[in-house]
Amino acid sequence: MQQLAEVIIVDDEASVRESTAQWLTLSGFKVTSFSSPRQALDNLDDDFAGAIVSDVLMPQMNGLDFMAAVLQRCPNIPVILLTGHGDVDMATKAMRMGAYDFIEKPYLPERLAEQVQRACEKHKLLHENQMLQQHLTSLSGIEATLLGVSPAMQRLRHQILKLSALDTNIIIYGETGTGKELVAQCLHDYSRRHKRHFVPINCGAIPESLIESELFGHEAGAFTGANKRRIGKFEHADGGTLFLDEIETMPQFLQIKILRSLQEKVIERLGSNNLHKVDLQVIAASKVELRDNPDFRQDLFYRLNISELQIPALRERVEDIPLLFDRYLKLAVQQQAVNMRQLSADELRALMSYQWPGNVRELKNVALRYAVDTENSLMELLRPTSLSTAIGSEGDEQLGSCEVSPLAVKVASFEEQVIRMSLDKHCGNIKQTLLELDLPRRTLNQKMIRYGINRADYRND
Repeated sequence: MQQLAEVIIVDDEASVRESTAQWLTLSGFKVTSFSSPRQALDNLDDDFAGAIVSDVLMPQMNGLDFMAAVLQRCPNIPVILLTGHGDVDMATKAMRMGAYDFIEKPYLPERLAEQVQRACEKHKLLHENQMLQQHLTSLSGIEATLLGVSPAMQRLRHQILKLSALDTNIIIYGETGTGKELVAQCLHDYSRRHKRHFVPINCGAIPESLIESELFGHEAGAFTGANKRRIGKFEHADGGTLFLDEIETMPQFLQIKILRSLQEKVIERLGSNNLHKVDLQVIAASKVELRDNPDFRQDLFYRLNISELQIPALRERVEDIPLLFDRYLKLAVQQQAVNMRQLSADELRALMSYQWPGNVRELKNVALRYAVDTENSLMELLRPTSLSTAIGSEGDEQLGSCEVSPLAVKVASFEEQVIRMSLDKHCGNIKQTLLELDLPRRTLNQKMIRYGINRADYRND
């Protein structure tokens, strides 16, 4: 059962207080009423995650002073001020002091309910984000390495700890940018092999002419340019873990040699007739399913697929996005020596609405861009035209960088222009825009957030 949003009403007039409380209760809120600001302050919980509705003109303490006291104690609480004696100067002063809204009496009850709903949603987002950040500072071990409070990440951490106690080959599946190497590193760090080497190699990044020597090493004179003996990755990982990323790109002739090495637990350097014993765990990673893959030997698949892990995409664990963004934003601030920017409620909502096709890798690069680009909001940075330049930056070995195809950018740009033209045609009328574009309301909302489109820019009133 969904918990009702909380509202505190402060008004010295009993009839106004009771009628306002009745209307908001009927609108689906959990309402608590107080006849004086002092009484409200004495009963205000520091963990209060709702909104406050207060009259301005009250004896002993007016609404502006009351709001100042609330915001000094809890800066994120949205305060809506009501007055029957409002003027432009008072409204301006209230908004500068931090009021969420300033509503002059008489007002439509529906408008008050709508503003309270928005205020509660904003505070809930900010409150949850604050709780997540506090949770982040208390983490240690694998929870600090693989961040996430979602069931999917809790399950993944549990599987990693369980598999690391075994000594079997493993295949990790996951989309680009989900952090497959980071998971492999955790499997190694919590295994009995953690004191030996963790040796990563990206099979798709090495030319086919060099990959055999890279994996198995060579003797001096084995081929032109081989001036001295070189130990390959298999031998270097002896006693530890060999991580074969993008193993689906491995040439077929090399798959046979790897299979033999895993079966016999020996390797043979290029240019040598001697066999060398190796004892290692192999963790392979792939973006595509290897079972029944015509380009991948099934005997090698079964040799590797003793255990299997699936890393969830970022869009499948939305509740983890604020934690991850906060971590990479703070990292970017430290590395770039810039001031920390605080996410607004709208930016946080946009962050969690975005689909993240590049997963954690993309999020890391957006956090870096947000840290250094102080002229643009997060909504602007989440536009594909911005990401096409932002995501081209370098990442670390585990998270790398992400690419956005020119076609995707052009399609997104066209989609944005169509939505803007329709809103302009209908003067910001959402209902008519939905009918013309034949879109569900939720889909249009997500796209407007993604492209930074503000309905108010198209309204005539």
